[in-house]
Amino acid sequence: MGADVHGSEDQEFLALERELSVFLRRARASSGEMARALHPELEPAAYGLLVRLEAAGRQRATELAAYFGVGKATMSRQLRALELLGLVAREPDPADGRAFLVGLTDEGRERFLRVRGARREQYMRKLADWDRGEVAELARLLHQLNQGAE
Repeated sequence: MGADVHGSEDQEFLALERELSVFLRRARASSGEMARALHPELEPAAYGLLVRLEAAGRQRATELAAYFGVGKATMSRQLRALELLGLVAREPDPADGRAFLVGLTDEGRERFLRVRGARREQYMRKLADWDRGEVAELARLLHQLNQGAE
């Protein structure tokens, strides 16, 4: 028989689910605001693509799709939209002429860095009462959670 999902041993996981649900809803709303600040026509989900491209550099669409756990069609659509807005550009992959690498354009990087700076300031204000070690621990734990999802 399955474990009682309301048993005391599961309360930590129920609390985690509850807090992650609230966090994710707020994060989506915040990403929407950041996306609109970056470009009025930018979809909220595309902001995360820009975060990844800035951090990891040029990548193939298939690598991005795998990283985010989405299908190739979804990734292609999002990248096409970013390309039309002038935020990313595709160029042939020197390692495989049949493939393309996607990277930020100069305009895309400039806009992204401006918006990311504003977002970092928001985090600093919201977490002003936190110890820097707590912030680092939260980042470490979120990284561990994200790594486990890959």
